[in-house]
Amino acid sequence: MRIFHIATSADWAAAQKCGVYTRSTLARSLAEEGFIHAAYSSQWPKVLARHFVGVYEPLVLLEVDTGRLTSVVIEEQPVPGSEMICPHIYGPLNLDAVVSISDVTRPEEYV
Repeated sequence: MRIFHIATSADWAAAQKCGVYTRSTLARSLAEEGFIHAAYSSQWPKVLARHFVGVYEPLVLLEVDTGRLTSVVIEEQPVPGSEMICPHIYGPLNLDAVVSISDVTRPEEYV
């Protein structure tokens, strides 16, 4: 299965230097949040448009092959009572699970 994570280019570059990705979402670490936020293919444009508007630093979309992950993925409601279910990665994202990287710097283009 493929899931997606939006990252800053700087956070992705840092992960490549240290060998593992440990950011949960914009300005929050895996340690702070407890998991890495992810989305399904139909969800990531909405996540980008909702949570990254006004972010002017370069952004990338990481396409993750869950079969290659060394951490567990759990489907959960990001907001209690919501009908939406999102994948959360409980642990670091190993770099070899990322199968594609795309520039998504301008969130307004995906609305």
